[in-house]
Order: sequence, then structure tokens, then C-alpha cells
Amino acid sequence: MRSNRLREIWKTGGAAVNGWLAIPNSFSAETMAHQGWDTLTIDLQHGVVDYPAMVTMLQAISTTPTVPVVRVPWLEPGILMKTLDAGAYGVICPMVNTREDAQKLVAYTHYAPQGTRSFGPVRALLYSGPDYPQHANATIVTFAMIETAAALDNLDDILSVEGLDAIYIGPSDLSLALGCTPTFDDLDPKAAEAVDHILARAKAHGVVAGIHNGSTEAALKRIAKGFQFVTVSSDARLMAAGALQVMAKMRAGVAPTATSGH
Repeated sequence: MRSNRLREIWKTGGAAVNGWLAIPNSFSAETMAHQGWDTLTIDLQHGVVDYPAMVTMLQAISTTPTVPVVRVPWLEPGILMKTLDAGAYGVICPMVNTREDAQKLVAYTHYAPQGTRSFGPVRALLYSGPDYPQHANATIVTFAMIETAAALDNLDDILSVEGLDAIYIGPSDLSLALGCTPTFDDLDPKAAEAVDHILARAKAHGVVAGIHNGSTEAALKRIAKGFQFVTVSSDARLMAAGALQVMAKMRAGVAPTATSGH
């Protein structure tokens, strides 16, 4: 079976740099994958990507060593299983609020006897190899998003669930839940304290901690703190920022057209 480079990075104590895909297009996904990201996450929860587009994006990522990850819309067994069947090597599940939620997530993403995942890895076999069924449980990475006040209250119970590999912090939703301004990087003090607390508890339980970032500066600081999975921006934001930079330079360099008066 094809190894999961994400697990290899974590095993050596390293941090994975994750890109975010919001554009439902295989060519843009392929272009991103060829830039050297450790992992790329296709976002099915927010934005405009649907399942058929996701499959073509997974195929595009497969042209590179980049590890394909998908954020599913919700804790629902059908979409989790279909996403893994399509060849995702990691899944990020939003709004995991209780130990029971985390147990369900692990069950839905693992074959028996560890879980209840139904068998039908139609594209996963093509991506990973014919021995996928024997090694999938030990290869796939399962992330639970910690982004609510309830999840904070139940944090240790969630982190103690066997088979949960990692948690992923959504700073904006976490900030909203705590009555703070929703943002990625410059968090209000209460939200920043919560992030530090989640990281500390994850380390104590031996669970990898990941987080969403808006800038490379924030991502590097969080790696220094101990995060081992950092997302930086997204394909849509990077495209917009690059275009804006070009246009700003062009507008500054082109003299305004004179208007004639009478």
C-alpha cells in the first residue's frame, strides 16, 4: 500500500504544511499540488466544491507526492465513507463536540473490528494499491475539528478516544463560540488562550494538533509552538492576492489618462 507521508512527517517530529482547495477544478488542484505542499485539503464543508469535483481534484493531486485530504461537510457516515472510497488519505470532520462524536468519527473511518466503515474502496484501490483493505486503518488519518465551547468542555474526553489521530482547530468558529472576533491569526486573548490550551492537552494525549492560518508568519509561529499540521491560506485567496498585487503595481505604473476640457 502507498504510504501516507503525513504519518511519516509526524513520526519524525516534523510539521506538515497544508494547502487549502476551495476552487472546484482539477487543473487548479493539479497546479497547487505541483508547488510542493505536503498535503492539500479539499473543502467540502464551505464553498462550492461538490463530490464529483472532489473526485477529479483527488485525481489531479495524485500526479504528485502531495497527500490528499478532504474536509467533509459534517459528521455523517455516508460522506465520510464515500470520501475515503474516492482515495482521500485523511479526513477532517467539523464540529466534533463530544466523546461520542469522536467515537462515531473513528468508527465511520475504520473497517471492522476497529470501526463500522462499509467496504467499497473503488478509487482508493487505484490510488493506494490492492492491499488497501489490509492497511487502510493504520494508514488513513482522522482529524476532529475542535471549534466550539462544547468541544472545549469535553476536550479531554474527545482526545482520549482511541483511533483519533489528530485534531484541527478552526480559529474563526472557535473565536465566535467564545464571543470573540472571528479571524485566523491575530486572535482575541480569550481565543488565543483556548488555542494554547487545546495544543497543550493534545500533546498530553499524544494527539497531533493542526490549525488554520491566514499567513506564513502565523503558521511558522504555530509550528514553533508545537503544531504539526498548519494550513496556509487557500487557492482562491492566493489567486486573489497574486492578481491584486499585479494590478496594484500596474495601476501605480500607468499614468492616468488625461481628460480634455472645453
